[in-house]
Amino acid sequence: MTYQSLLQRSYKTFTLAALVGGSLTALAQTNGGKNPISQPLVSHIYTADPSAHVFNGKIYIYPSHDIDAKDVKEDDEGGHFAMRDYHVLSMDKIGGPVKDNGVALDLKDVPWAGRQLWAPDATYKNGTYYLFFPAKDKQDIFRIGVATSKNPTGPFKAEPEPIKGSYSIDPTVFQDTDGKAYLYFGGIWGGQLQRWDGNQYNASGALKKKDEVAYLPRVARLSDDMKSFAEPVREIQLLDEAGKPFLEKDNDKRFFEAAWIHKYNGKYYFSYSTGDTHNLCYAIGDNPYGPFTYKGIVLKPVLGWTNHHSIVQVGPKWYLFYHDVQLSGKTHLRNVKVTELTHNADGTIKTIDAYK
Repeated sequence: MTYQSLLQRSYKTFTLAALVGGSLTALAQTNGGKNPISQPLVSHIYTADPSAHVFNGKIYIYPSHDIDAKDVKEDDEGGHFAMRDYHVLSMDKIGGPVKDNGVALDLKDVPWAGRQLWAPDATYKNGTYYLFFPAKDKQDIFRIGVATSKNPTGPFKAEPEPIKGSYSIDPTVFQDTDGKAYLYFGGIWGGQLQRWDGNQYNASGALKKKDEVAYLPRVARLSDDMKSFAEPVREIQLLDEAGKPFLEKDNDKRFFEAAWIHKYNGKYYFSYSTGDTHNLCYAIGDNPYGPFTYKGIVLKPVLGWTNHHSIVQVGPKWYLFYHDVQLSGKTHLRNVKVTELTHNADGTIKTIDAYK
């Protein structure tokens, strides 16, 4: 089944007219009478894929900046997700005012990039903030770039070339307590992960058949300069609770895109989107490389085709940053949100329903 047909089958039945002004009544009517548990953090621009971090006691959110690119047609590769810059949002506390700090990085200022600035992430090390981002290069192949700034809100200056050996989309960076940093990435379909085998590009790479082992996310440890890989890219083993890899037909649990990792009580939590089944799932491991064993669903499907998130501790509490399409009703014009996340006593995560 194609992206387009899935889009039509799933969540594109609601309309912009039904959601004008973010009306809770209209939204409830399109979502089985349920209301959202959270409201958009900003409404003056469309934002998605929120990567949240706490720097110096303040919350910074690094989202995609969705635009209505009327000159770009919808296609199976997600070409209409035609983002051209990044804005950084900031807030002093959860529930407080949210500031848009303006353009942090523009596509025209990335020498190697051709189009589509998709979901980014950021980190801080030794006085410098690093923004990791995917973009299609001049040959229309997704690569991952890095840009730096002395300020968490930018502006960021992009390196002249993408990270050597990088590919696909949705980079997320994790710094462990020992100081080592890892970059996780990958996304099938429009994210092109199916075109990479043994870290070699194959333009004719195909999606898996239903009884084949599903594609796996990728990870590489970053060098001390945070601008290159210190080792070859490797696959992350994502296993069911019997220790077996997921097949493509297990698409309510297998990896599709949107990797994120957080550490809780000494365990590593790898969370991700299942894509065409719209779940945010998670798996737990004892090592930043995995293997990670599947444990359940973090967030049930939201309004809109995509589901993409981050999990961050703010003070004593943990929060899930996510998006839906409450403001627009269009799957490529999203709005970021936040809600509290709970780790149960046994270390599992309480499943969240974005609507009640």
